[in-house]
Amino acid sequence: SPSPSPKPSSQNKEGSLRRSTTTDRNGLFEPLSGSTSRPNGNPIMFSNSTGVVKPPPIEKQLECTLEDLCYGCTEKIKIKRDVITESGQRVEHKEMLSINVEPGWKKGTKITFEGMGNEVPRLYAADVTFVIAEKQHPVFGRDGDDLELTIEIPLVKALTGCCLPIPLLGGEKMELKIDEIIHPGYEKIITGQGMPTTKEAASRGNLKVRFLINFPTELTDEQRATAVGILGDSSS
Repeated sequence: SPSPSPKPSSQNKEGSLRRSTTTDRNGLFEPLSGSTSRPNGNPIMFSNSTGVVKPPPIEKQLECTLEDLCYGCTEKIKIKRDVITESGQRVEHKEMLSINVEPGWKKGTKITFEGMGNEVPRLYAADVTFVIAEKQHPVFGRDGDDLELTIEIPLVKALTGCCLPIPLLGGEKMELKIDEIIHPGYEKIITGQGMPTTKEAASRGNLKVRFLINFPTELTDEQRATAVGILGDSSS
């Protein structure tokens, strides 16, 4: 059967549209703890004039890489759910849900498929909501629309300047020339190499490059004397 269309749900704190999508990789649904209760702990049930109630939505995480959230992708998720036939029998039904992850989505973005939970007599089927989660990246961190990168650099390059190859999220590299002295807390901003912004499709955040300076663990007496002769008394 054709994949159900997700329906947009509430907005996040930044005002961007929150969508929903959820399914266990094994095809099973389990509510997230605390996501279906009021502050007093009572479950939330939705009802209408017919007396038929609708249980709270079922939420599951959908893990995406930074590359997925930067360039977009399509996630195909197979689900199993109970369906009530016309004769009243409960049968297991398999369906494929399709989620189009858009560039710039952040963790916490929700995508909801209405009525895709298990069918139960005298109840509406619950909605299924997927919550975007970010997989930890081996190289980059994310801060909103910006990416963060830490580069190790030897002390001599930190003091004398250098030209460094900087990895980018898409797999490319760029040369970064630094003429200044790299000191603790030094940061270099590369504009337009962060994550896409959802408000402006062509706009991207920045890449913040930070440096971890590797100091030598040993120096000979001659090297110490040379360093003192060049640098002098740093306290003056």
